[in-house]
Amino acid sequence: MEQFLKKQTISALKRSLYDIVAIDNKTVVGMGRLIGDGLYYTIVDIVVMPEYQSKGIGSELIKRILDYVDIQTPLCGRASIQLIADKGKESFLKKWGSRKSLMRIVVQV
Repeated sequence: MEQFLKKQTISALKRSLYDIVAIDNKTVVGMGRLIGDGLYYTIVDIVVMPEYQSKGIGSELIKRILDYVDIQTPLCGRASIQLIADKGKESFLKKWGSRKSLMRIVVQV
């Protein structure tokens, strides 16, 4: 997989609406990030270190991002949320597609 330039990555991270990290004993073991404009959101960069996968960390990151969107959405308002997954990681995100009727999965190839 091609990597983004460090300059691009720093710029993108600074423009995130919401980001979250999972920490175990002062070590970052996972992170997630939300981008969007208040109506349309995209959950990107759900990353968990391999040795910490299958322990619910990725799911908790997504849950907390969705909680943030819920708090930001006005009463009786609506938001459209997309999840983006790299090829091969779709199965992890598919379970979230049914949780919110306005959520859809986009797979990058």
